[in-house]
Amino acid sequence: MIVGIGIDVVDVGRFAETLERTPALRTRLFTAAEVALPLASLAARFAAKEALAKALGAPAGLQWHDCEVAKDTEGRPTFELRGTVKARAVALRAHTIHLSLSHDAGIASAMVVAEA
Repeated sequence: MIVGIGIDVVDVGRFAETLERTPALRTRLFTAAEVALPLASLAARFAAKEALAKALGAPAGLQWHDCEVAKDTEGRPTFELRGTVKARAVALRAHTIHLSLSHDAGIASAMVVAEA
């Protein structure tokens, strides 16, 4: 059963300008494993975190670092959930989270399906 879906799109150029204007934002949004990735990958991960929040109902109090985008053993993107984000997924009985990422032509996008 699908518990929620979320999608988000990020303009990579605009995202770069935001990170340049507010350098501390990079470490506020991304974990140590994510922060050094190329700009397009960061934009896609930001879109993924936003899409996940939407799929989980976008409750107040979710922490950015409680969600990390990683790769599974076959190289597919996946989430590592902790703390506030994991608690929300458990509360919704969302035991499987599907993630698709893309970045091309200056746009990064993410689609998330939370499934019970």
